[in-house]
Formats: sequence, C-alpha cells, structure tokens
Amino acid sequence: MKNFEYAAPRSEAEVLTLLHSRSGHTEILAGGTDLVGLMQANIVRPERVVNILEVPSLQTIEQLDNGVLAVGSTVTLDVLLDHPYLTPYPALRQAIEGIASMQLQCQGTLGGEVLQRPQCWFFRSGRGLLAGGGKLPTEGDNRFHAIFGNHGPAKFVSTSRLAPALVALNAQVRVIGPGETDENFVSVESLFRTPRHEAEREHTLLPNQLLTHLMIPAATGFNATYEVRHGAGPDYPLASAAAALEIEGGVVREARIVLGHVAPTPWLSHEAAAAIVGQPVNEETGAAAGAAAIVSASPLSNNDYKVQLAQVAVKRAILRAAGQETGGF
Repeated sequence: MKNFEYAAPRSEAEVLTLLHSRSGHTEILAGGTDLVGLMQANIVRPERVVNILEVPSLQTIEQLDNGVLAVGSTVTLDVLLDHPYLTPYPALRQAIEGIASMQLQCQGTLGGEVLQRPQCWFFRSGRGLLAGGGKLPTEGDNRFHAIFGNHGPAKFVSTSRLAPALVALNAQVRVIGPGETDENFVSVESLFRTPRHEAEREHTLLPNQLLTHLMIPAATGFNATYEVRHGAGPDYPLASAAAALEIEGGVVREARIVLGHVAPTPWLSHEAAAAIVGQPVNEETGAAAGAAAIVSASPLSNNDYKVQLAQVAVKRAILRAAGQETGGF
C-alpha cells in the first residue's frame, strides 16, 4: 500500500473541499470493507483518503413528509436492517439478510454497498476494470461474468446486492458537488453505467461529487428479492432478481423486475415486466416472466448456467413479492 494523505471531515461541505477533479486521486472511506483490500492489493492508489464516517448528516434515517425514506450513505447495513422504517421494503431487508455475515452487515455502509467495485478476478488481480478490453474474460475463466450487456469490453457483473431492489423500487440518490451549492437527485438506475474504457468507472459520479443519501419512495405495492447462491455463507449470489409489483383485483397492474449479478449494471427487464402485467401471480405467470427475462441473454463460454439461474430468480422474486411459495430452500 502506498502512502496517502488522510482526512476526516465533519460536514458535507468540508468533504467537497477535500475531493479532487482527477479520477483516482481521492477515495472515499466509510466502512472500508471494500476499499482497504483494494488499496492493500494496489488496485487503487489514492493520494488522499477521505473518511466520511464523522459527518453527522450522513448517518440519519428519516421518513419525509411525502413518505420518502431518506437514508444516509454511512448508515450501516445492520442498523438499516433493524429499523422499523424498513418494514414496507422486504426486497431491501432480504438483500441485506442475504449477505449472511454479521461483520459485513455491522461494518458495511449503505453507500459503500451500492458503490462497491466489481468482484471480477481479473480486476482484483490488477488486470484492469475491462481486463484487456474484454479479451481476458472472453478467452479465460468467465464462470461468474455477465450474460447481459456484455457485447462491449465490460464483462464484469455489478456487485451490489441492494441495487436491484433499489432500482425496482424507483429509488434515487442525493448527490452533491462539485460546487458547494450543487445538489442533484439521480435515479439509482442511471447511477450505474457500463464503462467503455479504463478511465471510466462503473458509476456516473464525478470524482469530486459525493453520494449523501438514498431516497426510497413510499412503498405502495409488493416487493421482494430472491438470490440464487452457491451456499449459505457471505459469498455473492450467482444470480438474483428484485420485483416490485402493484396488484389490484388479483392482477398485476405495474411491475418492475431487475436482475442482479448478471450484467455490468443492475439489469432492468422490460420483457419480464410485460409478461406479468395484466396477469395474476402464480407459478405459470411467474415462469413466463422468468422465460421472458432471459430472451436477450448472451452467455460467455463458461457461464451459460447463469441463464437458467436468472430465469429461476425472476420467477421466485415475483412469487415471493406476492407472498406465495417459491419452491426454493
């Protein structure tokens, strides 16, 4: 690990004065569950590390007058999991519970979980985010890589377990900077991007911007997350899906279905939503939505098994959201 300058600001405005316009110069530290390992491996080599855990405004959980749940980016996952305001959002609760590690839940923060870097082993071994312009994962071990959105050089999968649920719930993020008075609210969906070259990261934040809060709309329907995992430990899912449904008269009126761990971004499936809208939720319609979700899948040489897992995840997320048996373990 190279030497770096360390700062611990006490306000959002002070954080902005410490950030830099050049990518890679400054890194944000919260729980440190991801950043510390990347620095120890010299994957990231910042000149300055800014610890935002001492900023009080980033530690709050509030329900606003319009019903929106505003959660500060440094709220830890275990605190959010136990908070009564999370009750209408089982999709988020299930995603946090799926982490299955007390240490990661207690130390990991909401903002850090959403913005964590890809787990791609080419990236983690210093081969770059795009791993030789996509050549290494195309020709090498791509068992855990993308089956959607992988036609460009990016073959990694988005790592966040909460992001699919947040996208399904139409959540936004509050972003401040670069200027002290600059404030924007951006959908979680548009926060993520598929990078085209190594200078781009997997999110759209500028280096001198700060994600301060997650803004989750009032839950008016049913929602759930379903993960297909190799085992019961803290390992990342092989595939996942989050479903948010509006059901009236036993029929789905609106749906947002988002797949996780199968693409460089959380993958919003309009096909799956179209297959379930206007239908009752049951085994047959859930299966039809799952089948529709994978129509555009393009697996690599060693990960075609993920197509079936993604299909199952969509079906079971829909059934779970409607309070029905998923048939899973």
